[in-house]
Amino acid sequence: MHVWSIANQKGGVGKTTSVVSLGALLAQQGHRVLVFDLDPQGSLTSYFRHNPDEMEHSAFDLFMHGGKIPDDVLENVILPTSIEGMDMIPASTALATLERNVSQQDGMGLVVSKTLAKLWDQYDYALIDTPPLLGVLLINSLAACKKLLVPVQTEFLALKGLERMVHTIRMVMRSQQRDLEYLVIPTMFDRRTAASVKTLKTLREQYDGHIWHTAIPVDTRLRDASREGKAISQIDPESRSARAYRLLLKNIVEN
Repeated sequence: MHVWSIANQKGGVGKTTSVVSLGALLAQQGHRVLVFDLDPQGSLTSYFRHNPDEMEHSAFDLFMHGGKIPDDVLENVILPTSIEGMDMIPASTALATLERNVSQQDGMGLVVSKTLAKLWDQYDYALIDTPPLLGVLLINSLAACKKLLVPVQTEFLALKGLERMVHTIRMVMRSQQRDLEYLVIPTMFDRRTAASVKTLKTLREQYDGHIWHTAIPVDTRLRDASREGKAISQIDPESRSARAYRLLLKNIVEN
Protein backbone atom coordinates (compact mmCIF):
# COMPACT_ATOMS: atom_id res chain seq x y z
CA MET A 1 0.00 0.00 0.00
CA HIS A 2 1.18 3.50 -0.84
CA VAL A 3 0.28 5.95 1.93
CA TRP A 4 0.08 9.66 1.18
CA SER A 5 -0.85 12.37 3.66
CA ILE A 6 -2.24 15.66 2.42
CA ALA A 7 -1.45 18.31 5.01
CA ASN A 8 -0.95 21.98 5.72
CA GLN A 9 -1.25 23.93 8.96
CA LYS A 10 -3.46 26.43 7.17
CA GLY A 11 -7.04 25.69 6.19
CA GLY A 12 -8.70 26.46 2.88
CA VAL A 13 -5.75 25.50 0.68
CA GLY A 14 -7.35 22.61 -1.20
CA LYS A 15 -6.47 19.58 0.94
CA THR A 16 -9.84 17.84 0.67
CA THR A 17 -10.20 18.67 -3.03
CA SER A 18 -6.77 17.16 -3.64
CA VAL A 19 -7.60 13.98 -1.69
CA VAL A 20 -10.81 13.46 -3.68
CA SER A 21 -9.31 14.39 -7.05
CA LEU A 22 -6.18 12.23 -6.72
CA GLY A 23 -8.05 9.35 -5.09
CA ALA A 24 -10.65 9.30 -7.85
CA LEU A 25 -8.00 9.28 -10.57
CA LEU A 26 -6.25 6.35 -8.90
CA ALA A 27 -9.55 4.47 -8.58
CA GLN A 28 -10.37 5.16 -12.22
CA GLN A 29 -7.03 3.58 -13.12
CA GLY A 30 -8.19 0.39 -11.41
CA HIS A 31 -6.46 0.84 -8.05
CA ARG A 32 -8.15 0.08 -4.74
CA VAL A 33 -8.20 3.35 -2.81
CA LEU A 34 -8.97 4.27 0.80
CA VAL A 35 -9.43 7.90 1.82
CA PHE A 36 -9.08 8.63 5.52
CA ASP A 37 -10.62 11.73 7.12
CA LEU A 38 -8.69 12.81 10.21
CA ASP A 39 -10.03 16.37 10.34
CA PRO A 40 -12.64 17.00 13.08
CA GLN A 41 -14.29 19.50 10.73
CA GLY A 42 -15.01 16.53 8.46
CA SER A 43 -14.73 18.25 5.08
CA LEU A 44 -13.98 14.97 3.30
CA THR A 45 -16.81 13.24 5.14
CA SER A 46 -19.21 16.04 4.22
CA TYR A 47 -18.01 15.88 0.61
CA PHE A 48 -19.56 12.42 0.35
CA ARG A 49 -22.82 13.53 1.98
CA HIS A 50 -22.24 12.32 5.55
CA ASN A 51 -22.73 14.59 8.56
CA PRO A 52 -19.67 14.61 10.89
CA ASP A 53 -21.99 15.61 13.77
CA GLU A 54 -24.10 12.47 13.37
CA MET A 55 -21.64 9.67 12.52
CA GLU A 56 -22.38 6.48 14.43
CA HIS A 57 -18.93 5.10 13.56
CA SER A 58 -15.91 7.12 12.51
CA ALA A 59 -12.13 7.44 12.77
CA PHE A 60 -12.74 8.47 16.39
CA ASP A 61 -13.59 4.83 17.21
CA LEU A 62 -10.06 3.75 16.27
CA PHE A 63 -8.55 5.81 19.10
CA MET A 64 -10.76 4.34 21.83
CA HIS A 65 -8.94 1.06 22.43
CA GLY A 66 -5.61 1.98 23.96
CA GLY A 67 -3.74 1.95 20.67
CA LYS A 68 -5.14 -1.42 19.57
CA ILE A 69 -7.37 -1.79 16.49
CA PRO A 70 -10.10 -4.45 16.99
CA ASP A 71 -11.23 -6.05 13.74
CA ASP A 72 -14.92 -5.42 14.37
CA VAL A 73 -14.27 -1.73 14.97
CA LEU A 74 -12.34 -1.48 11.71
CA GLU A 75 -15.13 -3.15 9.75
CA ASN A 76 -17.68 -0.69 11.10
CA VAL A 77 -15.79 2.48 10.19
CA ILE A 78 -15.17 1.80 6.47
CA LEU A 79 -17.81 3.22 4.13
CA PRO A 80 -18.18 3.20 0.33
CA THR A 81 -18.07 6.50 -1.57
CA SER A 82 -19.74 7.68 -4.77
CA ILE A 83 -16.51 6.79 -6.60
CA GLU A 84 -16.23 3.16 -7.65
CA GLY A 85 -13.14 1.54 -6.16
CA MET A 86 -12.74 4.14 -3.42
CA ASP A 87 -13.75 3.63 0.23
CA MET A 88 -13.60 6.06 3.13
CA ILE A 89 -12.96 6.14 6.86
CA PRO A 90 -15.07 9.17 7.86
CA ALA A 91 -14.43 11.75 10.55
CA SER A 92 -16.68 12.91 13.32
CA THR A 93 -16.55 16.11 15.32
CA ALA A 94 -15.68 13.96 18.36
CA LEU A 95 -12.12 13.83 16.98
CA ALA A 96 -11.69 17.34 18.37
CA THR A 97 -11.77 15.89 21.91
CA LEU A 98 -8.86 13.50 21.40
CA GLU A 99 -6.19 16.01 22.31
CA ARG A 100 -7.36 16.38 25.90
CA ASN A 101 -8.64 12.81 26.38
CA VAL A 102 -6.09 10.39 24.94
CA SER A 103 -3.11 12.24 23.48
CA GLN A 104 -0.89 11.31 26.46
CA GLN A 105 -1.69 7.60 26.33
CA ASP A 106 0.99 5.29 24.97
CA GLY A 107 0.57 4.29 21.33
CA MET A 108 -1.78 7.13 20.40
CA GLY A 109 0.64 8.44 17.77
CA LEU A 110 0.54 5.18 15.81
CA VAL A 111 -3.19 4.44 15.61
CA VAL A 112 -3.41 5.32 11.92
CA SER A 113 -0.27 3.32 11.14
CA LYS A 114 -1.72 0.27 12.90
CA THR A 115 -5.06 0.73 11.15
CA LEU A 116 -3.46 0.82 7.72
CA ALA A 117 -1.26 -2.17 8.59
CA LYS A 118 -4.43 -4.21 9.08
CA LEU A 119 -5.71 -3.06 5.69
CA TRP A 120 -2.40 -3.38 3.85
CA ASP A 121 -3.52 -6.07 1.40
CA GLN A 122 -7.00 -4.64 0.82
CA TYR A 123 -5.97 -1.35 -0.77
CA ASP A 124 -3.30 -0.13 -3.15
CA TYR A 125 -3.38 3.49 -1.97
CA ALA A 126 -4.44 5.31 1.20
CA LEU A 127 -4.82 9.11 1.15
CA ILE A 128 -5.15 10.89 4.49
CA ASP A 129 -6.91 14.24 4.87
CA THR A 130 -5.51 16.01 7.92
CA PRO A 131 -6.51 18.80 10.33
CA PRO A 132 -4.72 22.17 10.03
CA LEU A 133 -3.45 22.00 13.62
CA LEU A 134 -0.39 20.29 15.06
CA GLY A 135 -1.56 17.60 17.45
CA VAL A 136 -2.14 13.88 17.82
CA LEU A 137 -4.12 13.61 14.56
CA LEU A 138 -1.55 15.36 12.37
CA ILE A 139 1.27 13.42 14.06
CA ASN A 140 -0.61 10.17 13.32
CA SER A 141 -0.88 11.15 9.68
CA LEU A 142 2.79 12.04 9.33
CA ALA A 143 3.89 8.88 11.15
CA ALA A 144 1.82 6.70 8.80
CA CYS A 145 2.72 8.18 5.43
CA LYS A 146 5.57 7.55 3.04
CA LYS A 147 4.86 10.67 1.01
CA LEU A 148 3.54 14.03 2.16
CA LEU A 149 1.67 16.35 -0.19
CA VAL A 150 1.39 19.98 0.92
CA PRO A 151 -1.21 22.02 -1.01
CA VAL A 152 -0.49 25.75 -0.79
CA GLN A 153 -2.78 28.47 -2.05
CA THR A 154 -0.90 30.90 -4.29
CA GLU A 155 -1.34 33.95 -2.08
CA PHE A 156 1.13 35.67 0.22
CA LEU A 157 -0.57 34.72 3.50
CA ALA A 158 -0.23 31.05 2.59
CA LEU A 159 3.57 31.31 2.60
CA LYS A 160 3.63 31.69 6.40
CA GLY A 161 1.47 28.61 6.80
CA LEU A 162 3.87 26.68 4.61
CA GLU A 163 6.82 27.78 6.75
CA ARG A 164 5.07 26.35 9.83
CA MET A 165 4.29 23.13 7.99
CA VAL A 166 7.90 22.63 6.89
CA HIS A 167 9.06 23.30 10.45
CA THR A 168 6.66 20.56 11.64
CA ILE A 169 7.92 18.15 8.98
CA ARG A 170 11.52 18.67 10.11
CA MET A 171 10.53 18.24 13.75
CA VAL A 172 8.78 14.95 12.98
CA MET A 173 11.74 13.72 10.94
CA ARG A 174 14.07 14.40 13.85
CA SER A 175 11.83 12.72 16.41
CA GLN A 176 11.23 9.65 14.22
CA GLN A 177 14.78 9.59 12.88
CA ARG A 178 13.65 9.18 9.30
CA ASP A 179 13.33 11.16 6.11
CA LEU A 180 9.86 12.22 5.02
CA GLU A 181 9.54 13.06 1.36
CA TYR A 182 7.26 16.05 0.78
CA LEU A 183 5.94 17.83 -2.28
CA VAL A 184 4.56 21.38 -2.25
CA ILE A 185 1.52 21.70 -4.55
CA PRO A 186 0.54 25.25 -5.58
CA THR A 187 -3.26 25.52 -5.68
CA MET A 188 -5.94 28.05 -6.63
CA PHE A 189 -3.56 29.65 -9.09
CA ASP A 190 -4.96 32.58 -11.07
CA ARG A 191 -2.58 33.69 -13.79
CA ARG A 192 -4.63 36.88 -14.23
CA THR A 193 -3.52 38.31 -10.87
CA ALA A 194 -0.05 39.63 -10.16
CA ALA A 195 -0.21 38.39 -6.55
CA SER A 196 -0.84 34.80 -7.63
CA VAL A 197 1.93 34.89 -10.23
CA LYS A 198 4.41 36.43 -7.79
CA THR A 199 3.55 33.94 -5.04
CA LEU A 200 4.09 31.01 -7.41
CA LYS A 201 7.48 32.45 -8.39
CA THR A 202 8.41 32.80 -4.68
CA LEU A 203 7.34 29.22 -3.94
CA ARG A 204 9.46 27.89 -6.78
CA GLU A 205 12.50 29.85 -5.57
CA GLN A 206 12.18 29.00 -1.87
CA TYR A 207 11.20 25.34 -2.20
CA ASP A 208 13.13 24.27 -5.26
CA GLY A 209 13.53 20.50 -5.12
CA HIS A 210 10.34 20.08 -3.10
CA ILE A 211 7.77 21.75 -5.36
CA TRP A 212 5.60 20.63 -8.23
CA HIS A 213 6.47 23.22 -10.84
CA THR A 214 2.97 23.38 -12.33
CA ALA A 215 -0.12 24.50 -10.35
CA ILE A 216 -3.77 23.62 -9.78
CA PRO A 217 -5.72 26.51 -11.32
CA VAL A 218 -8.73 28.35 -9.99
CA ASP A 219 -11.68 26.48 -11.50
CA THR A 220 -15.36 26.88 -10.65
CA ARG A 221 -15.92 23.33 -11.88
CA LEU A 222 -14.24 22.08 -8.69
CA ARG A 223 -17.04 23.75 -6.74
CA ASP A 224 -19.58 22.09 -9.01
CA ALA A 225 -17.98 18.68 -8.36
CA SER A 226 -18.08 19.24 -4.61
CA ARG A 227 -21.73 20.23 -4.78
CA GLU A 228 -22.52 16.93 -6.53
CA GLY A 229 -20.38 14.86 -4.16
CA LYS A 230 -18.24 13.66 -7.07
CA ALA A 231 -14.68 14.14 -8.30
CA ILE A 232 -13.80 16.65 -10.99
CA SER A 233 -12.64 13.78 -13.23
CA GLN A 234 -16.18 12.37 -13.05
CA ILE A 235 -18.13 15.47 -13.97
CA ASP A 236 -15.71 17.25 -16.32
CA PRO A 237 -12.59 15.21 -17.16
CA GLU A 238 -11.36 17.81 -19.65
CA SER A 239 -11.64 20.79 -17.32
CA ARG A 240 -8.49 22.74 -16.47
CA SER A 241 -8.39 21.39 -12.93
CA ALA A 242 -8.96 17.77 -14.00
CA ARG A 243 -6.10 18.00 -16.47
CA ALA A 244 -3.90 19.59 -13.79
CA TYR A 245 -4.63 16.82 -11.29
CA ARG A 246 -3.80 14.19 -13.91
CA LEU A 247 -0.44 15.87 -14.47
CA LEU A 248 0.13 16.06 -10.71
CA LEU A 249 -0.67 12.38 -10.22
CA LYS A 250 1.68 11.42 -13.04
CA ASN A 251 4.43 13.49 -11.41
CA ILE A 252 3.89 11.94 -7.98
CA VAL A 253 3.77 8.35 -9.21
CA GLU A 254 6.79 8.70 -11.52
CA ASN A 255 8.93 10.39 -8.87
